Formats: sequence, structure tokens, C-alpha cells
Amino acid sequence: MRIEDLNWFDVENYLKKEDRMILIMGSCEQHGYLSLLCDVKIPQALADAASERSGVLIAPPINFGCSPYFMNYPGTLSIRATTLFQITEDILRSAYRQGFRRILILNGHGGNNTVTTRIYELLDELPEMQVKWYSWWLSNSVSGIAQKYEIKPSHANWLEAFSFTRVTEMPAEEKIPPVIPGMISAAKARKIYGDGSFGGAYQVEDTIMEEIFNACLFDILKLLEFND
Repeated sequence: MRIEDLNWFDVENYLKKEDRMILIMGSCEQHGYLSLLCDVKIPQALADAASERSGVLIAPPINFGCSPYFMNYPGTLSIRATTLFQITEDILRSAYRQGFRRILILNGHGGNNTVTTRIYELLDELPEMQVKWYSWWLSNSVSGIAQKYEIKPSHANWLEAFSFTRVTEMPAEEKIPPVIPGMISAAKARKIYGDGSFGGAYQVEDTIMEEIFNACLFDILKLLEFND
């Protein structure tokens, strides 16, 4: 259930019996041969599946994140960390004023993780608010599946190659992971990463991707219970 499919009367009625909300945080950045909006599409799909089972309302996603290191790849649209802090705070304060108290943030982009510092500060200012943060690719569930099949997860490789993030044919071979000499500029990043993938297999069997999705969905449904 997405806010975009409701009117304000619907949301008001929802808040009479429920105070949970899902907020998606993503990015618009290069993902090799995959969609530039991978970091939105994946948590959005997970949110839709979780909402279908739980009835929790989904806010419109934050489609842009901090991706300064990919700025030499056309299509990457990055915002500053300070901007992300302000956007996130404004949305959470708005939600709190409306009556939302339990918010699960489904994060799809590593560059967004710094905003959690500001969220911790907000929790002291808004004591009735509960926020949970879930970066799906960092979960123990995903790590366990990757280890089981002996495949290394990384940016723009098989890990993010779901059927709904593929926009072209994927290479059949594996890519040797490049050597990264510490923090680098956007220009150097393009030279080092080439096509944008961080290495490893570009794709795996759909059954493995389905297993990843279902494991993350299970995690999300547990988090939405807000038992701790």
C-alpha cells in the first residue's frame, strides 16, 4: 500500500489504527549493466511485498543519495551529505507530526549510511518515535546465502541483478575485482572500475536471487513487528 495510491482521507483513517510507515532511501547512480535506480527498485520491491503481507503504508522513496565517487558515470545524480541529512530529517519530522511513530527505513545505498547519525539525534528530540534501519545487502541473511553458494556479493555484480533491475544483456564471464588504492576521485573511480561493476559474477541463477529476496523479506517482516 503506497501513499501515491491514497488520498489524505485514506491516510487519516489509516493513522486512526496504525502508526507504522516504511521509508525507502535509494540513489540514482551507475550500476554497470543494471538500472541506474537499482538502489530504489530493490527496496521498493521488498517494501511492496512486505506491505502486501503486513498492511504497513509505504512513503514515496527518496530517489537520490550521496554518490560523489561515481559522478564521472553519466546518469549518476548525487546530492550532498548535508542535503540528505536535511531531507531525511524533514521527512521524519513531518511523519512524526502526522502521527507516525514507528518507521522502518529500507536503505538501498551504502552512501546513505552516514545519515543514521542524524537519526540518532532525532530520536532524542522525538522520544515517542522508533526508527529501524535495514540495508538489505549487509544483512546476515544475504551473507549466509552468498557463503552457501561461494559467490562474493559486491556493487553492480550478481547481488543486484534481479529480474527487475536488468535493463540489458549481462556478461557471462566473471570480472576480476579491481585493486582500490584507498579513497579516490570520481575520475580515478571511472578508470579503475571501468564498466562500474566491483567484480565477480555478473549474474547467477534466478533461484538464488529469489532466495535472497525471500530472506530479506523475512527480515523486514520481523523488523516491522517492532518488538524490541
